[in-house]
Amino acid sequence: MTSDAIRSATPRDEAVVADVLTLAFSTDPAARWSWPDPRTYLAHFPRFVRAFAGQAFPRGTAHFIEGYKGAALWLPPGAEPDEAALGALMQDSVDQHALHDASELIERMAGYHPTEPHWYLPLIGIDPAHQGKGLGSALMRHALAECDREGSLAYLESSSPANVPLYQRHGFELLGTIQVGGSPEIFPMLRRPHQ
Repeated sequence: MTSDAIRSATPRDEAVVADVLTLAFSTDPAARWSWPDPRTYLAHFPRFVRAFAGQAFPRGTAHFIEGYKGAALWLPPGAEPDEAALGALMQDSVDQHALHDASELIERMAGYHPTEPHWYLPLIGIDPAHQGKGLGSALMRHALAECDREGSLAYLESSSPANVPLYQRHGFELLGTIQVGGSPEIFPMLRRPHQ
């Protein structure tokens, strides 16, 4: 159990939170399939964070562990990733042979998103120097308590099979597996509110 405080991130925290998530995703199968070259990954992943979950900052649904040890960026019902920025980023930075598969992968992922209002978790990650200390679970509990108070669904796509058991421990159910061409597997997961 961690005693580290969870704080709501402000726009001032955005760059540091993006850096923490860049560290956390440095060995993520989907992130490194998209940007296998380390320099390309480091140059583009912070932009990906901002496009994928940037609305979490102005909406107050970005959270980080004190000391920037980890972060979770949630999109509340009605908030969406910046699709235009994501598309431009992918076109500019993802290798052409992966880009076709990535486009189809994203299309298939969209087919699993709930149609009713839900909280969406685009990104959660812990700095590798602080992994294995329960920080990811603390971040999950923090946001899921709000989902339960509201009676709202929560949805995510795990880009690493190693994280699926963590999400299952927090009540998420595996909906399927998505894989296109040479892409890694993606695991869409849904959590119904707990009473």
